[in-house]
Amino acid sequence: MTEITLLDGGMGQELTHRAPEKPTALWGTQVMFNHPGMVQQVHADYFAAGATVATANTYAIHHDRLVDTPCEGQFSQLHALALSEAHAARDAHGSGKIAGAIGPLIASYRPDIHPKAAVAIPLYAEIAQTLAPGCDLILCETVASLDHARSILAATVPTGLPVWLAVTVDDRDGTRLRSGEPVSDVLPIAKDGGAAAILVNCSAPEAIHDTLRILATGDLPFGAYANGFQKITAEFLQDKPTVDALTSRDLSPDAYAEHAMAWIDAGATVVGGCCEVGPAHISALARAITDAGHTIV
Repeated sequence: MTEITLLDGGMGQELTHRAPEKPTALWGTQVMFNHPGMVQQVHADYFAAGATVATANTYAIHHDRLVDTPCEGQFSQLHALALSEAHAARDAHGSGKIAGAIGPLIASYRPDIHPKAAVAIPLYAEIAQTLAPGCDLILCETVASLDHARSILAATVPTGLPVWLAVTVDDRDGTRLRSGEPVSDVLPIAKDGGAAAILVNCSAPEAIHDTLRILATGDLPFGAYANGFQKITAEFLQDKPTVDALTSRDLSPDAYAEHAMAWIDAGATVVGGCCEVGPAHISALARAITDAGHTIV
């Protein structure tokens, strides 16, 4: 059968559920100062569930996101903390890879305000160079437009690490990025830009089925990890949003595993979960993968 890489699930939302504080615009970033070890425990729970990749809690560590917060000026320290907690969990587990996550500049799901390449590339490159010594691969997440894809690949591929490009699509039309541009147009950008794999993340699981039919026509390994939100609300698309503006849907672990197994049937070799997909979902997916005769690597 097929060798499947099993990613972990969402980190930010999982931390929001575990930390006692009210969510802030920094999602789960500040929790590394407030609650040392909590991130490590989330990684440990995903490893115990069967995941073979720990995605470092670095998604939202951008200079622009730290402005006017208690974490302003702590860019390097936060990256070091996130990597150390991922490594501690991996060392305790005894195996697994570390993926350095890079989320969008300024805000998620907002291709309309994503910086132009001349601004974006140096900022992404700074993060990539910061992450590279402590990672096995770089995971470029929630890429919402073609320009975003070009910029982040130009910044990350020079590290020499494998770069996995993860796009986010319209929750009602999986053939289009959140920018409205066709998913098919990202395929040559990913290949020519040096991506080692192309994924779709942080989108409704139903939409992802259509996305994968397009990704399957390309030359790169592909995969998916969906979110468990009802939808991305208008309130969340404002400046400095908090996760209070998003509502989780009723998505059971078994239901999620059913979606992901359909992605594997479509040719996906990398699966996992994003926001609101937790350790129980990854555990159910791990069982489904092995029950189907595939090997988790």
